[in-house]
Amino acid sequence: MYEPIRTKSVHSMADDAGYPHRSREEELDIQLAGHLAALLALTDELRALAPSADLDDAAEQLSQQVARLRGGVRPPRSAVAAAVHEPHLAALHQRAHALAGRALVVAASRADTAAAILAAGRMDAHADATRLVGAS
Repeated sequence: MYEPIRTKSVHSMADDAGYPHRSREEELDIQLAGHLAALLALTDELRALAPSADLDDAAEQLSQQVARLRGGVRPPRSAVAAAVHEPHLAALHQRAHALAGRALVVAASRADTAAAILAAGRMDAHADATRLVGAS
């Protein structure tokens, strides 16, 4: 009545040897390094617009953490030139605060104390800066 199936089912499990696999920890390392690298880029942008020793220290710490997560490879640094229209500092601080929050979540799930402390500190600093810039 029915013809037997002659081809492999599309619902069968894929061949595991076909592509590389990463562990959960490796995936979290990649994700955390990405969040911290994005935060570093924003920090460099903020440093170009409103230089401060706090931002210089934060950029160096972020760079060290990204290098640690990437096996010693330092992240590329942004050489931000003055834009045609100066971005609003409060908006940059808000974006940096959100990125630091994402990094904190990943660092906490990865149990990376150093990165979590750095991310929490950056969240506080950007929240304070947002209030100061918004008040002026």
